[in-house]
Amino acid sequence: MNTKIRQAADAQPEWDLKTVIDELRESRELSHKIRHQGNIRELPSRAALIEVLDGLSAVLFPTHYGKTKLSDESIDYFVGNTLHATIGILIEQVRRSLLFTSDNFTLGDASLQHKAMQITRDFIATLPAIRAVLVSDLQAAFHGDPAATSISEVLLCYRGTTAVIYHRLAHELYRLGSPFLARMIADIAHSLTGIDIHPAAQIGDSFFIDHGTGVVIGETCIIGRGVRLYQAVTLGAKRFPADENGVLIKGHARHPIVEDDVVIYAGATILGRITIGKGSTIGGNVWLTQSVPAGSNVSQAQMCSDN
Repeated sequence: MNTKIRQAADAQPEWDLKTVIDELRESRELSHKIRHQGNIRELPSRAALIEVLDGLSAVLFPTHYGKTKLSDESIDYFVGNTLHATIGILIEQVRRSLLFTSDNFTLGDASLQHKAMQITRDFIATLPAIRAVLVSDLQAAFHGDPAATSISEVLLCYRGTTAVIYHRLAHELYRLGSPFLARMIADIAHSLTGIDIHPAAQIGDSFFIDHGTGVVIGETCIIGRGVRLYQAVTLGAKRFPADENGVLIKGHARHPIVEDDVVIYAGATILGRITIGKGSTIGGNVWLTQSVPAGSNVSQAQMCSDN
């Protein structure tokens, strides 16, 4: 390599990093400031939450998500040890999440810590009930899919199962007063499975999402027991009401109610605060914005003829 080429390769550009850093500070502090309540706050850690979810999954189903060689003598020790370690991480993540909930703006550090511990204690107490509901979900998947050969296969190979487990956990945290953390868990589930369930959605037992990719379930959905959804189903909002200043109204009941034993096939889009009556079947690719009575059988061809 000649001298000129070597000099060109070794030359360092003039980055002017100080100017860039100063302008970014100007953006953060003044011109484009978006900090919550104007201050720097500790955010919950996504990596820590994944660790929590792994730990909770192992506590709920030790031989499937924990260790495969556990015995009757060692399984309780494993569950206890895993739960103890998970609780320590979860308390801190709940505490951080409370900094972003309006009810907690005025709480001091000691009060925040106490509230985080109380939420975590109440949450841990619900784990047996969560597991009972999850077992009903697993049985619904096993009996509802002729391709399923065992409950273990449903646990280890079905993305819909992962999404439902995470939702059951997130929903309890949401209900107990940690909505920000619940939303982060829902986003982790979405990233892993392609299934987007808002943690506030109320979902009955024996729930089964088959295949699952592209399923969306909105915040104010109410889903009964024994419901089965297929891929790319949307239970969404038809419109977003606003106040007199044009600001969207939060928490408005704008998503469907799906009653017990409903089946909704792939690609169906159901919008607005409508009710799908008990025992109904909604066919693939149907676009539905009106309630249907119990026992309905709605198909795309029927919708076309009705229009």
